[in-house]
Amino acid sequence: MELKEIVTLALAAIGVGFIFISSIGIIKLPDLYTRVHASGKTGTLGIIGVLLAVAVHHGDLIAAAKMIALIAFFWLTAPVAAHMLDRAAYLTGVERAPQTVQDDLAGKYDVEQGRLRS
Repeated sequence: MELKEIVTLALAAIGVGFIFISSIGIIKLPDLYTRVHASGKTGTLGIIGVLLAVAVHHGDLIAAAKMIALIAFFWLTAPVAAHMLDRAAYLTGVERAPQTVQDDLAGKYDVEQGRLRS
């Protein structure tokens, strides 16, 4: 095996590993908020690993630039999407897991105007 193939396989394995961990979190965690957190963090890292593997595998500057652009897109949008999902769930009253002991937004969020008071 060449070094390029080893690096490609390692990056792909890391990416798939993170995606697998994300899927376990989605299945095992108790409520929507923790599931979104698990999928947002590890899913993003998994996608980045796979896209880096694609960039190394092709070895082409244009393909690498496209993969870097996709990585930047996922890196910037996945946390925002996870936040918006959690915010929508909170505003619509999705129940939290019984293990959740603290609600930092209780009494601070104005649902009518959609504003957070400090």
